[in-house]
Amino acid sequence: MDGDGTQDTRGTHANPVPRPAGPPDGTAVPPRPTAPPGVPPRPDGSAFLAWLRTPRPEAAPGVWRFGHTPRPDEAPDETPARQLLSGALIAFLVAWLIWSLLYNGYLGSYWLWPYLAFFPDSWTHPKTDGAEVMGAIASYLYYGVIAGILMIGAGRLGRWGEVWRRFVVPLVRRAAPATPERPPAPEADPAEFPQLRAAGAADAAERLATEARAGLMRDVDHARITRAWQGVRTGRHTLATFTGAVLGDGAAACLHPSGARDLPARQAAHDLVTGQVRLGTTADDPRNPYSYRGTGLALGPELLATSLLAVGPAGSGKTGTVVRPLAESLCLHALAGRAAVVVVGAAGAGLGQAEAYDVVVRIGNPESVYDLDLYGGTADPDEAAAVLAEALVGDLADPHPGSDTRRSTTVLAQLLGPFRAVHGRFPSVPELRQLLDGTPAPLAALRKGLQDAGQESLLRELDARERQMGQPGDVGGVLADRAALLDRPAFAGFFDTSGQSRPFTLKALDHPVRVRIDLPERGHADASRMLARLVLAQFTASVAVREDRSLFACLVLDDATGVVTPEAVRGIQRLRSANAGAVLTLRTLDDVPRPLRGPLLGATGCRMALAGVTPWDGQDFAEVWGKEWTEARDVTDRQIIAETPAGKAVHALRRVITGKAATARAVTVRQVERERWSASELAHGVPPGHAVLSLTNIKGEHAPPLLVDLRS
Repeated sequence: MDGDGTQDTRGTHANPVPRPAGPPDGTAVPPRPTAPPGVPPRPDGSAFLAWLRTPRPEAAPGVWRFGHTPRPDEAPDETPARQLLSGALIAFLVAWLIWSLLYNGYLGSYWLWPYLAFFPDSWTHPKTDGAEVMGAIASYLYYGVIAGILMIGAGRLGRWGEVWRRFVVPLVRRAAPATPERPPAPEADPAEFPQLRAAGAADAAERLATEARAGLMRDVDHARITRAWQGVRTGRHTLATFTGAVLGDGAAACLHPSGARDLPARQAAHDLVTGQVRLGTTADDPRNPYSYRGTGLALGPELLATSLLAVGPAGSGKTGTVVRPLAESLCLHALAGRAAVVVVGAAGAGLGQAEAYDVVVRIGNPESVYDLDLYGGTADPDEAAAVLAEALVGDLADPHPGSDTRRSTTVLAQLLGPFRAVHGRFPSVPELRQLLDGTPAPLAALRKGLQDAGQESLLRELDARERQMGQPGDVGGVLADRAALLDRPAFAGFFDTSGQSRPFTLKALDHPVRVRIDLPERGHADASRMLARLVLAQFTASVAVREDRSLFACLVLDDATGVVTPEAVRGIQRLRSANAGAVLTLRTLDDVPRPLRGPLLGATGCRMALAGVTPWDGQDFAEVWGKEWTEARDVTDRQIIAETPAGKAVHALRRVITGKAATARAVTVRQVERERWSASELAHGVPPGHAVLSLTNIKGEHAPPLLVDLRS
């Protein structure tokens, strides 16, 4: 129960997911994490409690729900501020003028007849001191009623109520001292863990509430314990095991195998209650729906499960404003036992500190602790051949539907099966290259081993491979040339199959593991693209056979150039049903074969076009985002021709004063169908630091293309 399903990761032996040297010291308070969004840290835990109690109302896909105030779907018909204030002032002056005329008698005394008719003559024409006092009171009362009627009429005409709401109330609220908020009732207070109390775990709930009030709990702890409680409700763990872990370790219960309770340093705003990470602010732009304008834009697993494609030129902010926050968020989810993440990018791309990951594979770096399993940790030669063929020659396959890498898979299977039967392992890169080249000595040794083992069926596989060598259309030579890209001195210590290294395999994704794979960009661009295809192929194959699909798995690929193949697109389409997703970035859609651009955009539920995309890239996005019905207003100005001498004189005077002829304006309103975002707007109308993003969650709910400021 202490791991809540975060046991040692398979395939990382002989050194599993790094653990601390010993169990955390229960007497020492662990380092305090970065404060929750918008709340300064306080040692008494009040910041954490305020963060936990902040409302998070249900909202449309992509809305940052932390402290969100829902907005109406349509913009209210508000009068411009200048017109509103001037109208209110004019209404007041008119009311004051009418009152002055009435009070001073310039309009006669007919307005006094209600006063004379309602009150007795002894008050209206007093003859005694007492009657004079009563008459004065009656006159002031009547004047007050008349003044009130004038003010009410002026207020309605001048919209004083709207002026009060828009201008006065905000000033009063800012000037009023803040009143301390009363904590919610215990049964509605998330800091009291009411769900545990309702299930009979009152002791565990009290222990957690005490540590939360004392400042010993953080957002990752709350998310991790919530995840463990979900395991109790689904039957993966027993209530007694959960209660014992919480009573023993408090907020440190159910730790991740690494022993970490937070990341070394956070750069983005995270809300682990909703699972969101904030990427920016939706611009206050007429092209955005009113309900989204000015709201925070955030992504979570429910959106990433439909996969994300971000396209933008170098320097547009793909890595810093999109990939890095998402990778950081997924690492936090992994520490909470909710997700497994694999981040792939060039060495030095700024994808987070090494301490933020459990496994860091630095391919081509001799100081790398971990290696990458070339065959994905599988023992099935056919499965290994399919994944390896996709990596080696997937980009050479015909991108049209119906074509794939079957021939390459067959060639590799004809060699991998016999080799594993003889040696009990798959071949290393140099051995595989020799077999693909048809080097006589390795083939002869392999044949002898099969004969000694009595593997007749595998001998027939080897015979078929030897017959195909040198025949027209044989892909063995192409596979050998591609394998030669990995048979370089820089990779001599990698992809070892003898058991002397520490290979990481993506079969480990049924545990909440955090992995970063650094690709050797400099001097090995082709090899890097091949390895990126290998990781993507292994990821799509591994997540489909996971035992625990409640754990969200995500692959973050910082540069998908040369990675998108027909099989990769089909694999991305299957991720959603496996509770997994992929984040891909491209500098341009030209890095994807033309026949695959439409299928790729269709396979990803979240699509982002950053500032600076080319018009032809914008055209692809415009087509996939489609059109919408909108209201078009045509305004026509027609000159007014005066027919009388007086009218001509007035028009001439108006032309002298304004410099314009007298015109009559005609407005025609009609419904037209237009592109949500045109190619020209995407190429030239997106400001620097902004992006246009459309979203789809796993429930099928959509958010239209939104203009987002990624810098705020």
